Amino acid sequence: MRCTQRLPAAFAVAGLVAIGLPASAVAAPGQCANPSGTYTGEVPWGQRLVDPARLWPLTRGEGQLVAVIGTGVDGQNTQFAPGQLEGGAGTERSDCDGRGTIAAGIVGAQPDASTTFAGVAPGVRLLPIRYTEGSGSSASDGGGGDPGALADAIGTALDRHASVVLIAVPAAFDSPQLAGAVSRARSEGAVVVSAASATQQGARTYPTASSGVLAVGSVNPAGEPVQTEAGDYLGVAAPGAELVSTSAGAGGAVAHRWPVTDPGLAAAYVAGVAALVRAYHPNLTGDQVLTRLTLTAHRPPSGRHDPRLGWGVLDAYAAVSSTLPADVAPPGAAPAPASAPAVVPAAAPAPATSDLAAGTIALAGVALAAAAGVTVAAVRRARRRNWRPSRFTP
Repeated sequence: MRCTQRLPAAFAVAGLVAIGLPASAVAAPGQCANPSGTYTGEVPWGQRLVDPARLWPLTRGEGQLVAVIGTGVDGQNTQFAPGQLEGGAGTERSDCDGRGTIAAGIVGAQPDASTTFAGVAPGVRLLPIRYTEGSGSSASDGGGGDPGALADAIGTALDRHASVVLIAVPAAFDSPQLAGAVSRARSEGAVVVSAASATQQGARTYPTASSGVLAVGSVNPAGEPVQTEAGDYLGVAAPGAELVSTSAGAGGAVAHRWPVTDPGLAAAYVAGVAALVRAYHPNLTGDQVLTRLTLTAHRPPSGRHDPRLGWGVLDAYAAVSSTLPADVAPPGAAPAPASAPAVVPAAAPAPATSDLAAGTIALAGVALAAAAGVTVAAVRRARRRNWRPSRFTP
């Protein structure tokens, strides 16, 4: 049943705490999300970390269709460009729960003079698909729904030729239908990005834990993991706490929710960068895009895979602009590297000054020192092609 009542300025907290969800992320059962206002503060930290504007002279994601699968997207928020949200069979341009609209904004909201918030890839088109109402579900799935319905939603995205499929609200359980949908997406070259958002210790979400899916963990401004879900299937991490993004219930205005803490939203940052990669490297397969995103991430302090951070924190600039051997192996496919990384950045505008928290800076420094992104096997293959490594310049 679709909810129609909207909250006052603040969310009702009690019902959300009971299911383990952050109060600022979704609407309480029986009520609908509404904006905090129009955000006019400093550029949000997650946006500073990803720094998409540095890449916009290279690509803004034009030509890419990103499916946002979850609770729908409120098409009345005018930070989405006219025509940016696709319509037609299987789409939903309303969003009582709110998470779909927040995720879509992180992916593709337009720069606007009234706010400092903007999406990662404003050139993309967005395909809003609802498979669950979201709020009021069990703790383990973070408000997700039936895996069969999610499989159908992925099928709709593929039928519409989505190049990136963002699972903004994963399901608590796997199913043969869901596994089949993921297999189809991989065979058709789509990039499937899914959030690690289970709220019970030891629980998994799907298709996050499925093979061939880029599973995303989340970090706070200090670079610390904030989600409960963990495992060897985690690929990368991205901002998932104290976020700003577009709000449902905007009523024809530019409106936002903040601060939003929801590990599920980290996947939206990764999906946006995946769209930029696809637009700038149109000949890459979906698997090659996933390899590029994991290979160029800032490594965890250990230099190895971390069950909550994956192969490290997303590095959008390196993911888009680096030149890598075509057959470079994904992380973990061979013994740890013993030589310099095969990452040669393309020319791009100078980076914006960042005031990231010390923890995040430290994480990035360790990652650059570790240079754990490229395997020995990849370097040997590259040398056979007369390639020589050069120093990475951020």
